[in-house]
Amino acid sequence: MDEQEFLIDAFERDEPALRRLPVPGGRGDRARVLRSYMNVAEAAPGGDFLRVQDAFLSRQREARGVVDAESLPRAPLDRRLSLWQGDITRLKCDAIVNAANSALLGCRAPCHSCIDNAIHTAAGMQLREACRAIIRAQGHEEPTGRTQITPGYNLPARFVLHTVGPIISGPLTGNDRALLASCYRACLRKAAENGLCSVAFCCISTGVFRFPADIAARIAVDTVRAELDAGSSVGHVIFDVFGDRDYAIYAPLLGL
Repeated sequence: MDEQEFLIDAFERDEPALRRLPVPGGRGDRARVLRSYMNVAEAAPGGDFLRVQDAFLSRQREARGVVDAESLPRAPLDRRLSLWQGDITRLKCDAIVNAANSALLGCRAPCHSCIDNAIHTAAGMQLREACRAIIRAQGHEEPTGRTQITPGYNLPARFVLHTVGPIISGPLTGNDRALLASCYRACLRKAAENGLCSVAFCCISTGVFRFPADIAARIAVDTVRAELDAGSSVGHVIFDVFGDRDYAIYAPLLGL
């Protein structure tokens, strides 16, 4: 039995209902079955599960290729900033930012393409338990515009900063803009409080939360610059984009 089969069998023994879970693309692809189970399961099975999971995710991480944030070119307009297009789960830096939902437990849609799903999958089941402990301790869901920090577990990044961006359901308001700025500010302040020097941001709220991407990028860059100018101990901020559209939006803001 290989690692994938071991992990799938462990989930099915622990939560038999997972056997009936519809898997996007069908159950013939074991990688998608395992990812679906990791997205949906409430907790990691016991026994040797975490040991085998960590070994499997470590090999997956190396296969994807780790990108050292310190090797990235700096922006001409501000040497404290970088722009990188790629999978944020590949970045080796002090912390990456997760655009979380208010439950803070990861995207629970099997194999969904959002960053929350990708980060929780690559980090492993320990990340959900760490986030659950935060919610349990504070006694309520995570408010918009704040941040929480957890270890990165099987990610190349040492930590994950979880922030809930504003959800846009009508015309964009001044409060929406202020809440998005608060996400960036809160992440940098939490990073500084924990002695972190490099932070990689995703495009917070611009996916299913529907914040206009061009306005969000301007808020992101302006807020980060202002916070760094105010004396933050964070020395390197990476704006991570996945698609060509977002790269084209960020590039001129950074002089690229």
